[in-house]
Amino acid sequence: MIEQTSKQSNAIYWASGIVSVCGIIFEVLFGAAGSYLLGDGVKQYTLTISLFLTGMGIGASISEKVTKNLILSFVWIEYLIGIIAGFSTFLLFGVSAFLSSGMDAFFLYFITILVGALTGVELPILIRKANEIGVTVQKSTARVLFSDYAGGLIGGLLFVYLLRPEFGLVKSAFLVAIINVVVALWVLLYFRREIKAFKLHFSVGIAIFLLLFSGVLFGEETAFSFEQKLYRDPIIYTERTDYQQIILTKEQGDLRLFLDGQLQFSSSDEYRYHETLVHPAMATADRKEKILILGGGDGLALRELQKYDEVKSMTLVDLDPKVIELGKTHRDVVNLNEHAFEDDRVEVINEDAFQFLKNKQNTFYDVILVDLPDPNNESLNKLYTLEFYQLVRNHLAPGGSIMIQATSPTFATDVYWSINQTVEAANLQTANLHVDIPSFGDWGFVLAKREAFKLDKAEFTVETKFLTTDVLKGLTSFGKDIDKEIIDEKGKIVPLETNTLTRPTIIEKYEKAWRSY
Repeated sequence: MIEQTSKQSNAIYWASGIVSVCGIIFEVLFGAAGSYLLGDGVKQYTLTISLFLTGMGIGASISEKVTKNLILSFVWIEYLIGIIAGFSTFLLFGVSAFLSSGMDAFFLYFITILVGALTGVELPILIRKANEIGVTVQKSTARVLFSDYAGGLIGGLLFVYLLRPEFGLVKSAFLVAIINVVVALWVLLYFRREIKAFKLHFSVGIAIFLLLFSGVLFGEETAFSFEQKLYRDPIIYTERTDYQQIILTKEQGDLRLFLDGQLQFSSSDEYRYHETLVHPAMATADRKEKILILGGGDGLALRELQKYDEVKSMTLVDLDPKVIELGKTHRDVVNLNEHAFEDDRVEVINEDAFQFLKNKQNTFYDVILVDLPDPNNESLNKLYTLEFYQLVRNHLAPGGSIMIQATSPTFATDVYWSINQTVEAANLQTANLHVDIPSFGDWGFVLAKREAFKLDKAEFTVETKFLTTDVLKGLTSFGKDIDKEIIDEKGKIVPLETNTLTRPTIIEKYEKAWRSY
């Protein structure tokens, strides 16, 4: 009898540990899905974790009413988690593709609470069952909770180092859901003597298992067709890297690169962006020998820099090696950047731009180009802070120039001028430019130097498709509605704030500004 009790209690502890692994994986998986589809990773992880824990609290409260047929109740909870959580990310892509904006967020948060609630019912039932078979309440609670917490750590590590990089969001959800169902079937078999209509419940579990397994085989392909609808043109390349989702689309010769859903360039007009990024900085720099590019892994800024014979070295720092690989090997991108990475003067470093500048001591550059994604999350925000621009300034040679892409002054006016304010706070002199790029809209840049300077003296010595000396003068003119003096609804001037690591002011502004576009 004692031996039987021990075996049953061990089965319960193992079950609690395994389902806890599954629970934590779903928790962080929902955060990752929200980060990809909705942006602002910190916000989405915070919301999903909070909602999941709230759901667990609701589930724990509901579990008080489950006092009979404990094993069968546990089995059906696992079945429900398997179906709901297994299809969660698959359906989330469908909702994003076919329903109106905002429904994807509602769906994600609803599923998060629902799966959290079901997860919250699991442990009290298992504790109650352990107590029912003769284990003391104190011992059963302690051991089940230990299994739960230990399982949480394992689940987090599995998601970060195995599931997300190897299987992606859709397939991972189906695989983990299968584990939930397998645990349910195992528990059902173990306690089959006390289960009425055992064959019926077991058959249902097998059917759910087969359904989820079909999701593993075909779900990702179908979800890809959903994702295709999020983009105007056919997707010709997609990859989830350790850092972001890379998408390439192409239609009638127009090649477009998206990182985490954000357009990075369109081959039809990217020259306007990259000529503005590169040539004003080169024209205002005293020397042009040593160049640093932060970002720009597509190689398009390198293409423009290689027009200058004076350039002796170009160091490109980009966090994601997969973007560099795309710029080096993908036929369409290589044709667009004109084999830029084959130049012997190019050195590529895969490192976070902030850490690169922080660790690189006593190295100075004549021109620094900051070609980084917009500050739509905490990780990117640090690359738009006072501390970052101070590091950039400290690596600028005397007489050197810095050019910073600074989002749209039309769609995110206060964000653009806040970036300019932050650059000026780093003791740099600035000039402001904006250019119309049909695929992007009106786009802003901040040109900076240690010394006072005038753009009207800039002359271009290389061939360009768009930029001329006269055009450059026009790029410095801003309409009253997007000028530096921002007026609120009450007619008052909105004070600009310096963006810092400890006070990231522009993330919320950015999200609010782009919500309507």
